[in-house]
Amino acid sequence: MKQFAKFMLRLVGWKGVYEGIPTEQKCIIIGAPHTSAWDFVISWLYYTSAGKKANVLIKKEFFFWPLGFFVKKMGGLPIDRSKGSNVIRQTIQLFKENDYIHLALTPEGTRKRTTKWKAGFHIIAKETGVPVYLGAFDWGKKEISIDEKFEISDDSSADIKRMKTYYKNKGIKGKVPENFSTDF
Repeated sequence: MKQFAKFMLRLVGWKGVYEGIPTEQKCIIIGAPHTSAWDFVISWLYYTSAGKKANVLIKKEFFFWPLGFFVKKMGGLPIDRSKGSNVIRQTIQLFKENDYIHLALTPEGTRKRTTKWKAGFHIIAKETGVPVYLGAFDWGKKEISIDEKFEISDDSSADIKRMKTYYKNKGIKGKVPENFSTDF
């Protein structure tokens, strides 16, 4: 699968940068900018071509036969998003129950333009002690990477500002550039 994914990534014109791939058994990978559903496809090809398996949170309703088999194979983790359920608590529990999770999250929480990034990743990382890495899918350069470990503090707002500054300074473009905002 690794060679197939590497071939497909190149076939669609993308370059993978592999130096920052996490080596830990558990981590959170921030993916930005998230402006298109194609971000999932490109990032899945990238991580698979690195010989790793990334996980994503997917509504539990998608885990029915036969679709559920494929969703799980592609790294999907079932999450209950019904009214009254707590996604952050469920995610923390997933980290406790599994030996391996490389959880890909998008702090924007939507493919639409937003200046308010969500801090769920921060709470999960603090509660579980897992490291956070910054990943980027740059549609301008057609380059995908995980660049560095991101040290979080006790201040989620300050950390989100640092993240936004990081992505802004790198000049990363989303597939739909007008939907990506690093504004505070």
